[in-house]
Amino acid sequence: MHLKSAGYNVSVGQLGKWEVGFVCEKADQRLYVQVTYMITDSKVREREFGNLLKIRDNFPKMVVSMDEVAGGNHHGVDHVHIQNFLLSI
Repeated sequence: MHLKSAGYNVSVGQLGKWEVGFVCEKADQRLYVQVTYMITDSKVREREFGNLLKIRDNFPKMVVSMDEVAGGNHHGVDHVHIQNFLLSI
């Protein structure tokens, strides 16, 4: 709802058999967003970042979570705390 209120058209993304949480488009902008509660281990990290890493375009990609250490990126995919995400969009 937050992205829609910011003017984005939001849909669930599909890349082959893999799902991408949200594909958000506005004018000529596109943003890929995965949302998870917390990244607790390498299996969760692979699940949340892995599908985004398979997308071969240059539009921004991010994983949004409530992790205290959220920030930075993982192979070019931003990891953003939910509060920062809500303030930045």
